[in-house]
Amino acid sequence: MDVVEALVRLGGIASAADLTELTSPARVRSAADTGLIHRLKRGTYCLPGVEEALRVAIRLGGMASHLSAAQLHGWEVAHPPTCPWIVVPRNREVSDRLGSYVFWADLAGEAGHVTSPLRTVIDCGRRLQFTPALTVADSALRHRAITRDQLRAGAVDVRGKGAGPVREIAVLADGRAANAFESALRAIAIRSGLDVVPQQEVSIAGEVVHPDLVDVGRRLVLEADSWEFHATREAHDRDCWRYDELVLAGWTVLRFTWRQVMREPGWVRACLERRAGGANGGGFTG
Repeated sequence: MDVVEALVRLGGIASAADLTELTSPARVRSAADTGLIHRLKRGTYCLPGVEEALRVAIRLGGMASHLSAAQLHGWEVAHPPTCPWIVVPRNREVSDRLGSYVFWADLAGEAGHVTSPLRTVIDCGRRLQFTPALTVADSALRHRAITRDQLRAGAVDVRGKGAGPVREIAVLADGRAANAFESALRAIAIRSGLDVVPQQEVSIAGEVVHPDLVDVGRRLVLEADSWEFHATREAHDRDCWRYDELVLAGWTVLRFTWRQVMREPGWVRACLERRAGGANGGGFTG
């Protein structure tokens, strides 16, 4: 797989180990040497735009924020931002913001050139749609940048526009989600009326497995199906064994690819609504 495409699929930022699993060490080195990808820190690669946000924040006298801040914190996102997201103090005049999303806000208590982890999750909850906002919150918890208690306490204090979505994200965020792909699928499942839990234990054929998403009440398993990660024949065999044993044990297993979840979320939601027991109406706006 192309190195840039692999990095996008991994959320715009990834460890060297995860990236080479989808490509090869030689391809990663070549992409880094030619500037197609950047080393954010030792053992971690990112898309070039991640560091650009930091440079723009410094130039504008503000802070990298929202999706840009999430990536600079090392978190995976559903869709890497196409340009820097920057927040500046309310009284700051910005004459040149071409090519950037610029916001004005009270930055009391913030320090440095990147918004704090808690501020970043809350800002994303205010501005982003449900799927990308939940993905950021899941990533923050998965990387232990904040705790669920901190997120929920911070959400209580949010006022004004976006307060409701922030509080919803605080309740639903779950660090057990393995990656951005899985978080995005979980967001669609939630909006489809399903009660899914990431990495829920399920006993089959005398073993315990942890499918990506499980709705226990409906005996439904959802898999964020990444064939690219089947690096060995044994891994592929194991995946097929789990699928067959789940079906034979009476579970319904639905498998969705990265392209379907990220680029055809409306179809994915329609499938899940049918399984949930009926459409909820309206188009998908995740």
